[in-house]
Amino acid sequence: MSKKAEYKPLGKVDRIAVTSRASVKVGESFYTVEYHEERVIPDLPEVNIEQERKVLWDTCNAECDNQIEDILKTYKN
Repeated sequence: MSKKAEYKPLGKVDRIAVTSRASVKVGESFYTVEYHEERVIPDLPEVNIEQERKVLWDTCNAECDNQIEDILKTYKN
């Protein structure tokens, strides 16, 4: 029985996108915020895609955190 050769992906990441969403309850109301960002990744040998993803996640999560902080400052006594 012959073994099929394992497929080797040829695709290359040329952009990454993240959507972060969070909800907070203030009193009897719920507020949901969302932030989406997309980045084009240059085709350079020094690009570390894992680090690019981490930085993008950190940016998007921080933006949601900032929005929630604004909501809490505005609506919480």
